[in-house]
Amino acid sequence: MAQVLITGSNSGFGKLAALSLARNGHHVVATMRNLSKGEELLEITEKEQLSLEIKQLDVTSLESIAACIEHPDEIDVLINNAGFEVQAAIEQIDDELMLQQLETNVLGPLRTMRAVIPTWSSRGSGVIVNVSSIAGRVASPYSGAYSASKYALEALSEAAHFEVSQLGIRIHLIEPGRFQTGFFDNIIRPESWAGSPQEQRAQEFRESLTSLDGNGVRPDPQLVADAIVNAATNPSAPFRTLVGEDAQLIDATKTAMSFEEFEATMRSAINWYD
Repeated sequence: MAQVLITGSNSGFGKLAALSLARNGHHVVATMRNLSKGEELLEITEKEQLSLEIKQLDVTSLESIAACIEHPDEIDVLINNAGFEVQAAIEQIDDELMLQQLETNVLGPLRTMRAVIPTWSSRGSGVIVNVSSIAGRVASPYSGAYSASKYALEALSEAAHFEVSQLGIRIHLIEPGRFQTGFFDNIIRPESWAGSPQEQRAQEFRESLTSLDGNGVRPDPQLVADAIVNAATNPSAPFRTLVGEDAQLIDATKTAMSFEEFEATMRSAINWYD
C-alpha cells in the first residue's frame, strides 16, 4: 500500500484520482486549499470506508506546504494537480494576473517537489506525477498565461527526471485534453475581458474546438484519473501520457509538421478562420 498525497483534490481530476487510489487500497492524503470543499469527498470516504484523509494545503504558501509535508519520508507518491487558468489576450495580462497564474501552476509544484526530493533521494524511492495539459504542448489563443505555466511545468518535470531518475525517483506528466469537469468554472479573467472583442473571438474559438469532441460529448474525466493512477503505481508507465483523443490528435499533428503547416491544418480541422 502506497502513501499518496494529492494537491487540488476537492474536484475534477484530483478528486477522482484520490478516490480511485483509495479504492485500490492505497492511503490517500487528499489536500485542498479550502477544507469546506471536501465534504462530499469525506462522505464518500466514510460510506465506502476508504483509507483517505483530508488536509489543508495552499501550494502558494511555503508555511502551508511545510506544515502539510512535515514528514516527506512518510509519502511514497506526490501528485501535483492543483491549478487554474487565466483567460485573456496577451496584452490584457498584467503582472499581477501572470504572477497569480505562475504562483499556483508552476511555483506550487516546484515547492512541493522541493519538499520531498531531498528526503526521497536519500531513501532511493518516490514517485511524482505532475498534471499538465495539452496546453503544455500546444498554446491556444487567449490561454497564453495558462499555456506558459504548463510549458514551464513540463520543463521542470523533464529536468527533474534527468536529475533524480538515477536515485530511484520517477517523474511523470499527465497531459489531458478537453474533459467535462468544473475546471472552466474557475477561470480568472481581467476586468477588461467582459464585452471586449477578445472575449467574442475567444468564444468563437472555443465553439470551434467542439468539433474535436467527436460526438459532441467530452470524454469521461475518469480516464484522466486512471492515467494518474497508472503513473503513480506502474513503474513501466511512460514519462508522458496524453489523455483524450483530441490531445493525442493535436500533439501528433504538431510534432509531424512545421508550425505553419500545423496552423493551417488545425484551422481547417476546426473551421476557425479570421
